[in-house]
Amino acid sequence: MERKSGVLMHISSLWGDYSCGSFGKAAREFVDFLSRAGFSYWQVLPFGLVDECNSPYKSYSTFGGNPYFVDLEKLFEKGLLTAEEINHARQETPYSCEFEKLKDERVKLLIKASTRADGSLRQKVNDFINDDGYLKDFCVFMALKFANDDKEWTQWTTDGYCEEIEFGWRFIQYQFFTQWAEIKNYANSNGIKIIGDIPIYVSFDSSDVYFNKSLFMMDDNNKLTDVAGVPPDYFAEDGQLWGNPLYKWDEMEKDGFTWWKDRIAFSLNMFDGVRIDHFRAFESFWAVKGDAKTAKDGKWVKGPGMKLINALKSVAGDKLIIAEDLGDITKEVIELVEESGFPGMRVFQFGFFGGDTPHKPHNYINNSIAYSGTHDNNTLLGYLWETPADIKKDIMKYCVCDPERWDEKGCDAVIRTIMASNAGLAIFPIQDLLGYGNDTRLNVPGRAHGNWLFRITKEQVYGIDTAKYKELNRLYGR
Repeated sequence: MERKSGVLMHISSLWGDYSCGSFGKAAREFVDFLSRAGFSYWQVLPFGLVDECNSPYKSYSTFGGNPYFVDLEKLFEKGLLTAEEINHARQETPYSCEFEKLKDERVKLLIKASTRADGSLRQKVNDFINDDGYLKDFCVFMALKFANDDKEWTQWTTDGYCEEIEFGWRFIQYQFFTQWAEIKNYANSNGIKIIGDIPIYVSFDSSDVYFNKSLFMMDDNNKLTDVAGVPPDYFAEDGQLWGNPLYKWDEMEKDGFTWWKDRIAFSLNMFDGVRIDHFRAFESFWAVKGDAKTAKDGKWVKGPGMKLINALKSVAGDKLIIAEDLGDITKEVIELVEESGFPGMRVFQFGFFGGDTPHKPHNYINNSIAYSGTHDNNTLLGYLWETPADIKKDIMKYCVCDPERWDEKGCDAVIRTIMASNAGLAIFPIQDLLGYGNDTRLNVPGRAHGNWLFRITKEQVYGIDTAKYKELNRLYGR
C-alpha cells in the first residue's frame, strides 16, 4: 500500500447551525483542513438513518441516506425552504447532536420542501430513484411505515400509502445523494479520498429485509430464528446482543451473492474505499437464538468465506476494501483476511494488553490500516488516563516519551509512533488530533444511550496545528 494518513470523523460531528453535521459548507471546510495538514483520507461512519439509540449501524436501509445530512441552506437558496423554516430548524447547542429535535422535525421539514418542487425537479427526482431499485424500494418502505403509524413492518395493517409521502422520501434521497456527490468531488479534486463504512448486518425493520425475506434467518411467521451478536469480550462481559437478522448464506450463494455484490458496488460508487464492519463473520459468525436475553449462549457458525469475498472482489475492481478484523480473532479468520488480500486493522489501544500482539506498532505490516482508536474506543487521552500506571509507563517508553509527561506529551508521542510505523495507512479520530478526553467519546459498545452525540466547532478544528501534521506526514513519507 502507498503510505498515506487520514482522519476519522463522521458527518454528524461536523460543525453547523442545524443540530447535526451535514453536506454543507462545513464539509468543504473540513476537506480544506485535511489538505492543509497533509492528510489524504477522510473516513466516515455509515450513511444510513440512525436507530432509536442514534446508531448508524442499524438502519431502515443499507442503501438509503440519512435525511439529517441534507444541507438545509442549499434548499433555502433554491427556494424550497423559507427563511422562517430554516431559522426554526436552528440548534440550541453546537457541541452535541440534537437527535430528539431532528427526529421530531427534520423529515417533516424536508417533505414540506418536496411539495415545492416544480415539474422539472420532480422529473429529475423520479428519474434518479427509478434508476435504482434499492432506493425505490426504500422510499416505498418509508411511505408504508408512515401509513402504518411508523410501526415495525410485521405490524402493518395496510399496504396503501400516500404518493406524496413516497415522493417526499424520493426527494430526500435525491438531495442526499446529489449533495454528497458534490462533496466527494470537491474532496477528490483537493487530493482527499473518502472511506465509507458498511455494517455487516442490516436491521430487521428495514426495506432490506422486507423486500428480501428469503435471504434472512426467519420462519414463515416472520419471526427471527437466530440473531447477530458477539460473545463476551473486552467491551462487554455478557457479549453484545445486536439483534440483527442473520443471512441465509446458502440461499444467497444461489444467485452468486447478488444482493451483497450490489451493496458493495453501490457503496464504492459513493466512496473511494470502504471498511466492512465485523469482517470476521465472513469466516464464522456468532448466532444467538431469536428469543435470547444476552449473547452469552450463542455459537459460532461457519460463514461463506472466500466464495463471498471473490464475488465482492469481482465488482470492487481496484477500490480499497478494509477488513475489520477485530474482536475474537482465530487462526481461520487471520488466514481468510490474508487470502482475501484486503488490509486488516491495527488499533494502538489493543497493543498493550500483554504479549507481543499484532497491534503493537513494530508489528504493523504494510497491508494494514493503523488506528490510534476507532469509533468504539475511548479517545487516546481518555485511554491513557484510564490505563494502569505500570502499563502507561511502558507505553510512554515505547513511544519515546517521558512517562512523567504522559498527560502533556503522550498523545503526540503515540500519533508520531503510528505515523512512523510500517502500516500503509494511518487513521486518527479527530478527538485524538484535538487531544480530547473520554467526555468526547463517540460510542461505548453495549451502552444503549448517550452515544453518537459528539460534535466539533469550526474554531476547534481550525485551532489544530496543521503545520505540525503536515510535517509529520512529510517526515514519515505519508
